[in-house]
Amino acid sequence: MTSTVPALGTLTAEGSALQAVLLDMDGTLVDTEGFWWDVETEVFASLGHTLDDAWRHVVVGGPMTRSAGFLIEATGADIGLDELTVRLNDAFESRIDHALPLMPGAARLLDELAEHEIPTALVSASHRRIIDRVLPVLGAEYFALSVAGDEVPRTKPHPDPYLAAAAGLGADPVRCAVVEDTVTGVTAAEAAGCQVVAVPSVGPITPAARRTVVPSLAAVDLPFLRGLMTDLR
Repeated sequence: MTSTVPALGTLTAEGSALQAVLLDMDGTLVDTEGFWWDVETEVFASLGHTLDDAWRHVVVGGPMTRSAGFLIEATGADIGLDELTVRLNDAFESRIDHALPLMPGAARLLDELAEHEIPTALVSASHRRIIDRVLPVLGAEYFALSVAGDEVPRTKPHPDPYLAAAAGLGADPVRCAVVEDTVTGVTAAEAAGCQVVAVPSVGPITPAARRTVVPSLAAVDLPFLRGLMTDLR
């Protein structure tokens, strides 16, 4: 989904160096990281294989091809990558049809960014078919554009999705704040040059230069995000 993108001259507001906010989806705005693991567990059980819970940290936050490929190799399951990808996406869509809980603070943050006309993009490793099912729940009107994992040459942990989102908004990646929940997503955002807020959902994430770790989205608001850009003013 892509809607009207603001002109570059409208990006900064109230003297802030913050030009745009780029948000991950699964585990950041919607509480679905556990859904993906449940779906993977169920699909592989139907193939006669039990997943080791230790693998969850390997597959979280990454592109479908990487996660599915790893699980095929780890289990030795007799299924091709293309077929497995379809089965996983089908099962995930079925699950979110019944429930799609937002992460605490997500609705409030989206409302605040919209109220202050901050250009915002949804950037996910999930495929377009999944993003388009989630957007109506989040509110498609909150996002100037969205970038799916199957729409870029390389998805997370590569910088391509965040570079594409920044370019689509006419923003400098250095002046974009990214909110992510996994090491894979943080790696992608940092490689793009963005300032990162990490809200860990499954595995731990340590603070680092240009990376702030918070316990939940309740700690993230517009003044907080603008404050990340202090050195760029």
